[in-house]
Amino acid sequence: MESILFEDTLIIERQIRRKPLGVRRVVLRCEHNFPVVIENKCEINGRPFPTLFWLVCPKLCREISRLEGLGWISKFERIIDEDPNFEGAYINAHMQVRRLRDKVVRDERVRRILSRLGTGGIRNLKTVKCLHLHVADRLAGVKNPVGEMVLRMIDRPFCEGERILCRELRA
Repeated sequence: MESILFEDTLIIERQIRRKPLGVRRVVLRCEHNFPVVIENKCEINGRPFPTLFWLVCPKLCREISRLEGLGWISKFERIIDEDPNFEGAYINAHMQVRRLRDKVVRDERVRRILSRLGTGGIRNLKTVKCLHLHVADRLAGVKNPVGEMVLRMIDRPFCEGERILCRELRA
């Protein structure tokens, strides 16, 4: 399934504040029918693109950025270092993303490059890079323990009531 609605492309452009490249499909929508997570092509203009799932919901992105500002990237890296079970689950999440990417990559050179990288292009699988990435993976169905914990830390991840951020976005 490599088609995306033109209307979705316009909304995604407003959500991420730039033209999206290589979007394959919308993986998850909010209750207001706006894209939350998109799936990207793993090759864009002949170059590897390691971020399979991308979080585009502005409300959820804002909440996650707040947690990053509170130092949660380094806190999760400490948990990975100190808890072998968490580390194993985290590395398994990277492996799951590798397998999913491998299913959609056609070019063998790109496949070889991506086979050495974790989600989002992470080389050292004990590092976190950014929380948005792991939440996108989790919402797309990857068993990502970092994404799972981040989602549990956010009381209201999506818009509620009258204020729907994606309706307010301007081109």
